[in-house]
Parts: sequence; structure tokens; C-alpha cells
Amino acid sequence: MHADRDPAELLQGAADGDRSAWDELESRFGPLMWAVARACGLSPSDAADVVQGSWLRLLQHLESIRDPAGVGGWLATTVRREALLLLRRQRPGVFSSEVVEDPDPAAAVLETDGRQLLWKTVSTLHEPCRTLLQLVAIDLGSRQTAMRLGLPIGSVGPTRARCLEKLRTLISSQETAQ
Repeated sequence: MHADRDPAELLQGAADGDRSAWDELESRFGPLMWAVARACGLSPSDAADVVQGSWLRLLQHLESIRDPAGVGGWLATTVRREALLLLRRQRPGVFSSEVVEDPDPAAAVLETDGRQLLWKTVSTLHEPCRTLLQLVAIDLGSRQTAMRLGLPIGSVGPTRARCLEKLRTLISSQETAQ
């Protein structure tokens, strides 16, 4: 996989049927999409529907994205809109301000930078830690996580603890280096 491909290149690759481009889009922007869906107050199953629907929207609009470099923002906005539509169907009368708070722009930038650093660090971990932490982030649950990773259910907790410790160590060493 070409780990640092430009978003425009990834979109073009995805449009051309390049599976590795889709995989990279998913690994790069999937955690953000899940975080946005969960921040909207959706249950794990509703968040899964919204994220899946947003990927479908991307597929439908691959050729018409005006700013390919901003595909992450496009996906986050699409997730918010899909979440709002779902919540309006479930709870008529819900206003967008009740679903997604508009954070302080400076705080949002810092949070986004921190999140990107976190997920970039997670992507450097070896398996099963990389996938396990992604599944933990989307709140998949121990049983489904164990099934996805082919682990006994009793080993998910201890494996998660070891993976989080590896992640803490990596982040601490990065902070020390700065």
C-alpha cells in the first residue's frame, strides 16, 4: 500500500476501481467518520448505518468532489448530515444545534490535529493492535471484536490493555521528541 498518497490520487484511484485506494481512504478517514457519528449521539448500530451511508454518498459523488484534498471534511460533513437525517426520522423536531454542537474553532483545530496524530500512531502499530484499537474506537463490543480478529473473547480485554500500553509508549516518545 502507498501509505501517504494524496487524497486526490486516492479518489481517482477509487474511481478507477483501485481497491488499495479504497482501503487507504477507509483507514485514513474511517475513524474520523465514526467519531463524528458517535459525537452526534448515535448508537453504535445507527453510527454504522450513517458511516456506511456516507461511504455510499462518496461512491456516488467520486467524480464531482470539487476539492479532493478536502475529502476528509467532505466525509465528516456528510456523516453529520446523514446523522441529522436519521435523528430527524427517529425524533421529529430535532434541530441541528441539538445534534452537533459548533465547537470553538481553535479547539476544533487542536482536537483534529490530536486525533490525526493519534490515528497516525495507531496505524504504525502491528496487528492485531491496529485493528483492535480501531474496533474499540467504534465501540464494536468484545464479542464482535473477538470474532473479527479471530481471538477468544476472554483475550480481548488483556490484548486491548497491551495495545493501549504500546500506544501510550509511542505517543509519549513522540511528545518527548518534540
